[in-house]
Amino acid sequence: MTIQSNALYAAIYAADFPAQAIVRLRPDLRAHAVVILDGVAPHERVCSLNLHARKRRVAPGMTRLEVEELGGIYVQSRSIETERAARMILLESVSQFSPRIEETFATNACGSVLDITGTERLFGSPAILAQRIRSSIQSSGLRASVALSHNFDTARIKAAFSRGITVVPDKQEAVSLAATPISALPIDEEDYETFAVWGISCLGELAELPEEELITRLGQKATLWLKLARGMAEHFFLPIEARFELKEHAAFETHIEQLDSLMFMAANMISSLVTRATSRALSLATINVHMDLEKEIIYQRVIRPAIPSSDCKFLLKLLQLEIAAHPPQAAITSLTLTAEAGQQNKMQLGLFAPQTPEPSRLDVTLARLKALVGDDRVGSPKLLDTHRGDSFVMENFSVTSLTVPREDTNIRVSLRRMRPPRPIRMHLECAKPACFYDGTDRYGVQVAYGPWLTSGCWWSVNQWDLEEWDVVAANELGESIGYLIVHDHLKKQWLLDALYD
Repeated sequence: MTIQSNALYAAIYAADFPAQAIVRLRPDLRAHAVVILDGVAPHERVCSLNLHARKRRVAPGMTRLEVEELGGIYVQSRSIETERAARMILLESVSQFSPRIEETFATNACGSVLDITGTERLFGSPAILAQRIRSSIQSSGLRASVALSHNFDTARIKAAFSRGITVVPDKQEAVSLAATPISALPIDEEDYETFAVWGISCLGELAELPEEELITRLGQKATLWLKLARGMAEHFFLPIEARFELKEHAAFETHIEQLDSLMFMAANMISSLVTRATSRALSLATINVHMDLEKEIIYQRVIRPAIPSSDCKFLLKLLQLEIAAHPPQAAITSLTLTAEAGQQNKMQLGLFAPQTPEPSRLDVTLARLKALVGDDRVGSPKLLDTHRGDSFVMENFSVTSLTVPREDTNIRVSLRRMRPPRPIRMHLECAKPACFYDGTDRYGVQVAYGPWLTSGCWWSVNQWDLEEWDVVAANELGESIGYLIVHDHLKKQWLLDALYD
């Protein structure tokens, strides 16, 4: 891989990333002092904090007790899963400006460098491009500093040791880095003490030292330090392959027991998922809900609209109805939403055709019906491959395009099932139905066809052993009606199962 002489890089540095990852989903905490503790109690210490906490004189390394003594500070535990989700969002925000991204790692920070060579015609001048990158990051709920330079390491260092936007002019890298602390270099503690004895505190002072004498005293590693300080270090760009994953995670410091509190957090998470999907002209086809509950209980549900949707209020309503119908059995410690993207269907209406109801109304109606009668009683019936009667399951309702069948002029007989079947008292003659009484009327059997014997599943509790008869019976008024009569041999009961129309 060769180094381009006209290369241009944009470095992004998100400081205090553990705190940003948690506050991003908690808009109510953005105006308050927030600190993040890392470690195992009672040895937890501050690993990250926001600007309001710094103004309250909170410093990294303080214990929980020292923070609580200050008062008025929100204390949160560090969540690696939340940081991982926020990192993916940060990469998605910057990937729209360049597919070539290299991650740079630092303690409690998230950084990356973009190769933006030749993008001026797409996004404008470097200053305009830097502003657009920063605005895109801010729209995702994160804050970061952006630095542009023709040298990879210069852009990376300036982004980490400056705020806002910095554009380093060509051939001015050394001047731009002159005031940067020497701690920006990868120097061990022993060499750092040596520079302190020499009175070297910034990169500008280091760049003025003679190279040969510095190498003689500190070794060949000083060559890299001088190149970094002068903005002349070479770097082979190693881009990553960013993976698009719609996932949001939130860990709760105080376990949630109320549905309203959970919906407050879920609303921000769904809004973020929809924003990320719509930026790629996609919608949400499914949302997988995963909750960690107390006593190591896991709660999982799947929300699947009839068609992919990007309506935040509609998706939040489906989530609310689903959780209300299947409430968690313990307090919630964390919530994870993972979505699958899909293309939203577009339908062209006729000029004079009546407007059809919105698909979202159908989903909400189905969700409310499921909450009332149960999941297994709402949907589309699907027949099972068995000879047993009434063998079907309910599947989720989905909208499909069906062709209109041709009109059939043949006369057909329909069978109307009685659910539940009606018990009857049967009188047999020569092992055939002769008459029966249904508790109200007495019927005389005129014609009987059968029997048709069916049985199965003798190895399970769902076994059946039935004897079916098709009969034409007349009531006391002389009216003839066609019935399907069943004799359940296991229950030793005659049933009026259906009638023919």
